[in-house]
Amino acid sequence: MAACAVHADESELTRGAELLTPFKQDLQQALKSGLAEGPAAAIQVCRVKAPGIAYALSTDGVRMGRSSHKLRNPDNTAPDWIGPIMQAYLDDPSSRTPQAVELPDNRWGYVEPIIVQPLCLACHGSELAPAVSEQIAELYPDDQATGFEAGDLRGVFWLEFPGDER
Repeated sequence: MAACAVHADESELTRGAELLTPFKQDLQQALKSGLAEGPAAAIQVCRVKAPGIAYALSTDGVRMGRSSHKLRNPDNTAPDWIGPIMQAYLDDPSSRTPQAVELPDNRWGYVEPIIVQPLCLACHGSELAPAVSEQIAELYPDDQATGFEAGDLRGVFWLEFPGDER
């Protein structure tokens, strides 16, 4: 599904941000709890809890998830319409503001960048603890999601939602 050229006004950006907020909050809380038990527990949060949170919040015509240009989990491959937005974020770090685009069938897409924070480096940095490297290699043999530095673009949160009936 390709995005239409029409970009959103403030109402679609606001609605997208509001719809995405519970996912980000629930995921952040789950990751903090996982990290409190160590990086191995955080890997399990990303592997099991994050998709469950996205699924539970994908109701009433809303669909959401997260993706990256460097995937760990191939199940997180982005819908096609996200590719140009993610590429723009990669090409111009100053352009990393949330984006909303009109999609076919009176739907909207909303994307927010995920920026690597220092805590993320335990699982996504250049130097990982041996136990973390082993677990990632076992669970994700085709992992591409390491080598990041704080401030890098890790990926995006995304969602699709129905437009207003006009």
